[in-house]
Amino acid sequence: MEFLGFTLMVGGNSPAWIDVPERSKSAFMELKRRKVHRYVIFKIDDITEEVVVEKTGAPGESYDDFTASLPVDDCRYAVYDLDFVSDDNCRKSKIFFISWSPDDSRIRAKTIYAVSRNQFRHELDGVHFEIQATDPDDMDLEVLRVRANRT
Repeated sequence: MEFLGFTLMVGGNSPAWIDVPERSKSAFMELKRRKVHRYVIFKIDDITEEVVVEKTGAPGESYDDFTASLPVDDCRYAVYDLDFVSDDNCRKSKIFFISWSPDDSRIRAKTIYAVSRNQFRHELDGVHFEIQATDPDDMDLEVLRVRANRT
């Protein structure tokens, strides 16, 4: 099925999706298992119709570095590995999946990212929390800390 110029596949109980190549899944696994990245930002390539890695952040990069890497006028998916000290004083790590869809992004992009989000998210086994953000306040670092401390 074609939707806004993209070929979306629908099969059985599966939602519509865009292809997720192995290298995109591998970048997530490197973040999850080996802690090689602090974050991974993904974008949907208009030509290949795949979710591709746009940027990775080194383990020492800050949350501000991550948020500064997101475009102000286009959608992206991202995973962020949050290290924190819990309320009971234990060092922990939680992985957040962030669906970034700023108000100033094109309607076409918002629609494609929204339609593809669930299928892509489920390709990333090991995500603890999901956040849908339309402005920076929706994904403020304190928002992530509060969510992470609830578990």
